[in-house]
Amino acid sequence: MSGQISIVEVGPRDGLQNEKQIIDVETKVALVERLASAGLKSVEAGAFVSPKWVPQMAASDEVMAKIKRAPGVSYPVLTPNMRGFEGARDANADTVAVFGAASESFSQKNINCSIEESLERFRPVIDAAKADGIRVRGYVSCVLGCPYEGDVPVAQVARVSKALFEMGCCEISLGDTIGVGTPTRTKDMIRAVADEIPVDALAGHFHDTYGQALANIWAAMDEGVKTFDTSVSGLGGCPYAKGASGNVATEDVVYSLHDSGFETGASLNALIETSIWISEKLGRAPQSKVTLARMPKD
Repeated sequence: MSGQISIVEVGPRDGLQNEKQIIDVETKVALVERLASAGLKSVEAGAFVSPKWVPQMAASDEVMAKIKRAPGVSYPVLTPNMRGFEGARDANADTVAVFGAASESFSQKNINCSIEESLERFRPVIDAAKADGIRVRGYVSCVLGCPYEGDVPVAQVARVSKALFEMGCCEISLGDTIGVGTPTRTKDMIRAVADEIPVDALAGHFHDTYGQALANIWAAMDEGVKTFDTSVSGLGGCPYAKGASGNVATEDVVYSLHDSGFETGASLNALIETSIWISEKLGRAPQSKVTLARMPKD
């Protein structure tokens, strides 16, 4: 196996929004710019959500206004509703993302509505984005397990993914939100979804709670998935799942892929430097095994 694998860096949004500390605008801007300079072609820059509910994502409009946008780099932002979309459009976002769940309980707890209600809420957002020539990504949470329901049927994952794709999402990111998936279950889930929509439209989003994220990425690659969400230094977690660690660390994924003959366009050294820098800003050690192994020893 060899070829190109696309990385969607989610640290500045999905990572930081689940960190306890509030990071200032200048640091957020610097993080986004560092990640783009490291060679990543898609860097999730923020979320146009209520700061009351997600204070870590306050001032995403300022972040979008201040970042120096690199040629050929996309800066997606999360937009849960029309108000959020309008803010993203005003900020000249090139890509927006909507987020649903494959679990009814998680949908109710996370966004206070049923799965069906969430899909209807996204429809005008996706229609408006298409009319404005803005790409839409669709996130599907709990594809390999739910903190409230346990196992989630793959048919349910496929149904929600298909609905978002048919509405107009160009890519569906399949999220193992609580990190309980294993390679065999990952393959079964990918096959079920790929029966409904093209595998080229799928991305993997794996949390590393049980240390399975990198193995699940390779399992998804075996099924033809070529895009993965990762978070520098393993930033983030899932506030709805006890003990759930962050997304798989970008550095760990890039190290594994590059050493195996795949290309990502990213500089591992630059990612490690960024991982150390943002971890210092957060006052904690990096969560990436590669960064910890490569850090200068005192």
